[in-house]
Amino acid sequence: MKVLVVLPTYDEVANIEEVLRRLHAAVPDAHVLVVDDSSPDGTADLAEKVAKELGSEDGLRLVEVMRRPSKSGLGSAYREGFRYGLINGFDVMVEMDSDLSHDPAALPSLLQAVDDGADLSIGSRYIPGGSIPDWSWHRRALSRWGNRYAGFVLGNDIADSTSGFRAYRSSALAVVDFHAVRADGYGFQIEMAYRVIATGGIIQEVPIAFVDRIRGTSKMSGWIVVEALVLVTWWGIRDRVLKVFR
Repeated sequence: MKVLVVLPTYDEVANIEEVLRRLHAAVPDAHVLVVDDSSPDGTADLAEKVAKELGSEDGLRLVEVMRRPSKSGLGSAYREGFRYGLINGFDVMVEMDSDLSHDPAALPSLLQAVDDGADLSIGSRYIPGGSIPDWSWHRRALSRWGNRYAGFVLGNDIADSTSGFRAYRSSALAVVDFHAVRADGYGFQIEMAYRVIATGGIIQEVPIAFVDRIRGTSKMSGWIVVEALVLVTWWGIRDRVLKVFR
């Protein structure tokens, strides 16, 4: 399979070289698209330096850097990456964080799930074998119950629909109308999985260990959690409640 890893970045100069090298070690023939939102710390410049060292394959550099003029959000970065991937004929597109909270060594398991027939494989913290070793019990409980709420309201059994470590079959992405997804963060991940299910796609969860970043600052905010909660509630009302009265 021809694989593209879409890696959104903003001020990740402390992590970008390590994540790129570890990705290359885990899946040597995978291509990476770094989508950088004009990081003032020089993230894109360092990514370019690593890209030159890693070279090219199939007529494309193994690492490409897309520089965007301003900070535009995670969902926007993934939409840009998916468009690039479809145009350039990639078979599988991967989402993952650039702060090393997602272990590149787990990527082959996600790709194997797609190779075995999944349209979307999700790196899950909440199935047997998955873990979040660094989180407090109350943070873990909030995340787990948020995922359970999303599953209940939307009528699916995904244990970790907020996970940002995942691999899509490109043919599935081509039919879910990802261009129309406007949410960021958790909301983006939940809606994308919801759309895959709605179009008849197969989802498989693969256990991963999620670790907190060691270097740099998290970009997540309270608003991202609120946005996801509001959107999930609205989708549930729209698709499960209002539908009854049509």
